[in-house]
Amino acid sequence: QVQLVESGGGLVQPGGSLRLSCAGSGTIFNFFDMGWYRQAPGKERELVAVITSDGSTNYHNSVKGRFTISRVNAKNTVDLQMNSLRPEDTAVYYCNAETSGTAPPTFYGLEYWGKGTTVTVSS
Repeated sequence: QVQLVESGGGLVQPGGSLRLSCAGSGTIFNFFDMGWYRQAPGKERELVAVITSDGSTNYHNSVKGRFTISRVNAKNTVDLQMNSLRPEDTAVYYCNAETSGTAPPTFYGLEYWGKGTTVTVSS
């Protein structure tokens, strides 16, 4: 059974920092692009940051320069370092794994989600 488990959410003041972690199990995550999404109350889920299986990264414009995504394939983990947090960053953050374009055929079309961790930025 494939699982993604997020941790590290919490309450932080504006300007503060948090580090989210996602631990995966049950498959070979080297064949997956890993991402962090978020969903604020009343809004649609949006992509925050993604790191491909070969380490390329991409970020939502609103977090560029503030957030950094990283992964350690040997540990099946992906982290999101969030600095200079703003109230508008408040959301439930979800870890996502989606088959990489370089994955073997047996991995085609696979996608997994964690249950989410809540980040609240407020004074």
